[in-house]
Amino acid sequence: MKSMEARLARMALKGDQHAFAEIVGLYQDKLYYMSYRMLYNRQEAEDVVQETFLRVYKNLDRYDDTMKFSTWIYRIATNLCIDRLRKRKPSFSLDAETGDHDGIDGYSMIPSDDRTPESELMLSDTQRIIHNAIETLPAKYKSVMVLRYLQDMSLQEIGDVLELPVTTVKTRVHRGREFLRKKLEHKL
Repeated sequence: MKSMEARLARMALKGDQHAFAEIVGLYQDKLYYMSYRMLYNRQEAEDVVQETFLRVYKNLDRYDDTMKFSTWIYRIATNLCIDRLRKRKPSFSLDAETGDHDGIDGYSMIPSDDRTPESELMLSDTQRIIHNAIETLPAKYKSVMVLRYLQDMSLQEIGDVLELPVTTVKTRVHRGREFLRKKLEHKL
């Protein structure tokens, strides 16, 4: 797959729009899924995917075909998601439980444009609790957890995407799991 993607990238760099369309076709759904799992917002995930492909197109000449194309494109998308998560951070702690609602923290009070009464009813309590727990993860743990458990990437691949040593990735996976375990201990 690496050689096919590298070939498509070279062809797109020479102006072949069909080759670039093939790259979009290969990655559009995968990048949307990953972005949505990090941002939990349909519009933001779509924006990230679009921005990722714009950056890929503008920077095809910088792609180093000695690295996997998937690593390069996931790095761009992940960084865009992390940037959005950081910009979203309010000045007060959303992790603190609100006094008037048992077990409800500030994140669950943020309205989401994706939620409808129908979709809310369809989510089981367990899914909702897990979703809320993942939402509260700090960006550096959230990106690692999404890539590891939802995108099924190896620790080495995550290290390549995030430009981190594998030991740091292992530590973040461990801390992310601990963070989720503590959050979920009292709720499930």
